[in-house]
Amino acid sequence: MTLIAKTLVVSFALLLVSLAVHTPTNALDVPLRVEELTVETSDANHLFQVEVAETDHERSRGLMFRTEMADNAGMLFVFSKEGQRYFWMKNTPLPLDIIFINRAGEIVHIAKETVPFSETVIPSEKPAKYVLELNGGTTDELGISVGDHVSAPSLPPK
Repeated sequence: MTLIAKTLVVSFALLLVSLAVHTPTNALDVPLRVEELTVETSDANHLFQVEVAETDHERSRGLMFRTEMADNAGMLFVFSKEGQRYFWMKNTPLPLDIIFINRAGEIVHIAKETVPFSETVIPSEKPAKYVLELNGGTTDELGISVGDHVSAPSLPPK
């Protein structure tokens, strides 16, 4: 193999590695299902369009690498059973409010304004079957708090 051919092969291999490392998504990722979710506070009902992460792959990816999200958007993580949940912000550039929800649709804990890219573990503090991620500051802005109720097609009826 000539020096030029070897250089081209090495350059192409480096390009592929670079794309694999720096591309936040791959060709096998498909858009998540979207549904309307309502958070019922004492003052109002707040509607969101949320992507639903229900497989291990979808949940592990979450909102990583996202640099923006609409004000009325979010991501709902659905687990098969209620239990302690642990999240982190690794590879997540957006500050988020992480809302932990029990199997009855009640908010049991809110981690507000989480720190982008942090690897600090964020626990649910109480058993949760669902986790809702919204833009950081949304819960304070809308008065969403522990004890409020969440409803969506992926949650059981109230």
